[in-house]
Amino acid sequence: MTDFRQQALDYHQYPTPGKISVELTKPANSSKDLALAYSPGVAEPVRAIAEDPDNAYKYTAKGNLVAVISNGTAILGLGNLGPLASKPVMEGKALLFKRFAGLDSIDIEVSHRTTQDFINTVANIADSFGGINLEDIKAPECFEIEQALIEKCQVPIFHDDQHGTAIVTAAGMLNALEIQGKELKTAQIVCMGAGAAAIACMELLIKCGAQREHIYMLDSKGVIHTRRNDLNEYKLLFANNTDKRTLEDVIEGADLFLGVSGPDLLKPEALKRMADKPVVFACSNPDPEIKPELAKQAREDVIIGTGRSDYPNQVNNVLCFPFMFRGALDVRATAITDEMKIAAVEAIRQLAKEQVPDEVLQAAGVDELSFGRDYIIPKPIDPRLSPRVSRAVAKAAVRSGVAKIDLPDNYMQD
Repeated sequence: MTDFRQQALDYHQYPTPGKISVELTKPANSSKDLALAYSPGVAEPVRAIAEDPDNAYKYTAKGNLVAVISNGTAILGLGNLGPLASKPVMEGKALLFKRFAGLDSIDIEVSHRTTQDFINTVANIADSFGGINLEDIKAPECFEIEQALIEKCQVPIFHDDQHGTAIVTAAGMLNALEIQGKELKTAQIVCMGAGAAAIACMELLIKCGAQREHIYMLDSKGVIHTRRNDLNEYKLLFANNTDKRTLEDVIEGADLFLGVSGPDLLKPEALKRMADKPVVFACSNPDPEIKPELAKQAREDVIIGTGRSDYPNQVNNVLCFPFMFRGALDVRATAITDEMKIAAVEAIRQLAKEQVPDEVLQAAGVDELSFGRDYIIPKPIDPRLSPRVSRAVAKAAVRSGVAKIDLPDNYMQD
């Protein structure tokens, strides 16, 4: 572990500190180049944009530029370490945008006194970008922040810890339930955790067909029920009218378990109380609620996913967020709609059912992958994700009326 720590520090320090840089897209070698790039030539696009703000997409990098913004209040699983400490994570997000979707992005870490200060800061700079990716902001403030920015801004706002997690989780869970011969509309669901990711996952599952009354959500005090008087407005949406109070109470006969809470909180004895052919997503990172080897010892019929790359069925947001923005920006979407999220869910889950190319097998270091209990969602390295998910999202943006331009001809045909 000490060696890995040093490797990680060296990776970020050498040969140049950080993970991103700015590159030029135009020549700047001659006097004429400089005259066009800056004064006096730059005045022409300035005038054009003043006449029509949409010309910013034509004459600047806005249409391929995402801001990754955080206040550092919920960094990975490390907690509230402050804005500057979040910078390596935000740079990492920028790296993933570029690597997987060809999108340029810049990280912005915001110090603020109040939630409204943060909202105002982001709203005031939003028009510089094609989209805003919010990251590592703690609940419940993240809900207020996202909703306020959606109302204030004319570019898509996407809190990846909520919606990216929800989209990939829903895709994997729908496929796992299909393999197990079950349907989401009748599934009994236990969600351990009640933060941003948990609430977003459950809300999206409901939009995909789950029944709210079949969902039992737990926080650090146990089951969220209607007789508790300590619930915020977001937890209250999942308050169940029940006498059940503990995980052991609600896990009995459950079909689906989602953990976004902490390590080793789902014991093998509790897993054994679930229904036949259960589905378990233990997404606490780096240590899941139950390790896959323990889960499979307890239940041979379980399908399990985690957030880790060293186990099958990794629930990884990189399956989603680069392509959500790629599709949204390419039709100049002004928002991310539920229809766009569900389109991403379907594109991701259907791709897992197709034959896996040799290049993906080689990159994954395996001889075979086929739709089944150990392969319910695509690998992040699958090059088909970009065209499939981006196209599905762009089409959904057009259908739902938030796109400012139509789908380009032959867009993302793979």
